[in-house]
Amino acid sequence: MCENYPELAIGKPAPDFVAPAYEKGNLNGKVSLSDYKGKWVLLFFYPLDFTFVCPTELYQLGDMREEFEKANCQILGASIDSVHSHKAWAEKDDKIGNLGFPLISDLTKDVSFDYGVLHDEGMSLRGAFLIDPDGVLQSMTVNNLAVGRNPEELLRTLKAFQTGDLCPVNWTKGDKTLGKA
Repeated sequence: MCENYPELAIGKPAPDFVAPAYEKGNLNGKVSLSDYKGKWVLLFFYPLDFTFVCPTELYQLGDMREEFEKANCQILGASIDSVHSHKAWAEKDDKIGNLGFPLISDLTKDVSFDYGVLHDEGMSLRGAFLIDPDGVLQSMTVNNLAVGRNPEELLRTLKAFQTGDLCPVNWTKGDKTLGKA
């Protein structure tokens, strides 16, 4: 990761956090990674509310939310915007308002920093982190600001980890695995 960032490591505990979050009109929510012990978590950072690429990613995650839930995975969106900004965006855009998962407010930028996605311009890079039910980081993908991620690939990766087996390239649920990891 970047110089001066805490060291993130696959196979090590993901940084815990407690942060304000907005969901379905609630401005007073708080989210902690430890709230989801026993579940998989997709922690999904995006740069800013009211932008161009971010809603395309969040729309697809919202559309796929039930598939993630069936795989025992909680989606958490996060940006450096306030809960008030999240609320205003949700009120202006019905698809954002009906995502079905919390949007974390990382105004302090501490969570973005701890996950190594704090960009020089003060916003979050496009980071996606899969964290297992024991709070261990299993996968991380970080893109620069201009290019969105593929939620279908994130779901495929989640399901591959959940097999507990070695999974070859392009593995999808129902394909043969290569045996126990």
